[in-house]
Amino acid sequence: MTADLYATATGLIERSAAAYAAGVPEGARDDGFFGPASVTWRVNTDLASPVAGLRSLLMQALHPLAMAGVDQHSGWRRDPVGRLAATSAYLATITFGERAEAVRAAARVRRIHNRVRGTDAVTGQPYAAGDPGLLLWVHAALVDSVVAAASLVGTALAAGDSNSYVAEMVAAAELIGVPRPLVPCNVPELNLYIASVRPGLRCTPAAAESMAYLLDPPGLDEDTAEIWQDVRDAAIAALPRWARLMYGYSAPPLTPGRRTEIRQSLGVLDAMFLGQPGVLEARQRINLRMRTARSA
Repeated sequence: MTADLYATATGLIERSAAAYAAGVPEGARDDGFFGPASVTWRVNTDLASPVAGLRSLLMQALHPLAMAGVDQHSGWRRDPVGRLAATSAYLATITFGERAEAVRAAARVRRIHNRVRGTDAVTGQPYAAGDPGLLLWVHAALVDSVVAAASLVGTALAAGDSNSYVAEMVAAAELIGVPRPLVPCNVPELNLYIASVRPGLRCTPAAAESMAYLLDPPGLDEDTAEIWQDVRDAAIAALPRWARLMYGYSAPPLTPGRRTEIRQSLGVLDAMFLGQPGVLEARQRINLRMRTARSA
């Protein structure tokens, strides 16, 4: 691992926080694609969000063509934290931003995807990042991870809310370029879709390398590294058994006491996040709008 990776890892919280704060508008002119009364807003402010994010990356990386595009075209080796921060900014914008800004953000991502083409060295298959099939896998991995992480270490969603969240997130898939008829709109459809893709999944060398870095990023201070250990254990535990087997990971034992420890660490991580410039104000704007929507 190069010295550059050690340097960039130290900015994990700071850069992600800056991206998040920038994605939450002041004086929003509309409620965006979801709105403060949505399940999407609620789950994206849950303490389990870091676990969901890490689990989604672990799932996404198992698609060899999706991973090849990241490995061959992104700068994750030079600046892995920068890539995470950019993803954080995009998700904050499409979740909490105005419709026009969300559309602009999605258009920027689609333009980048249109330039990402190549051939996967493992399967020999060509890929294009703008392929709706690859985009759908990335989308499904994220949505499934949010539900799984909330159930394991966050505020578990009732069955109806889980279905509502999956249905609401169809809009996010459409924004990025997936035709609506292809997108699962409830949990059973999501499960069937993931099962249909599973035979083509594998842990390629690029997936193993990139995920090993994310699970144990160098350069973290001692306190942050201890918290990240808890995030990592929760993300691995939240994976389906078949996904853990592909990576060769053991399932961390999550006793009730261990889950409590992880939730406490997530609370500390959230406090560290809130201490970054602009984040507390952004969270206050979100919470105020959610309270107003509930009272209405």
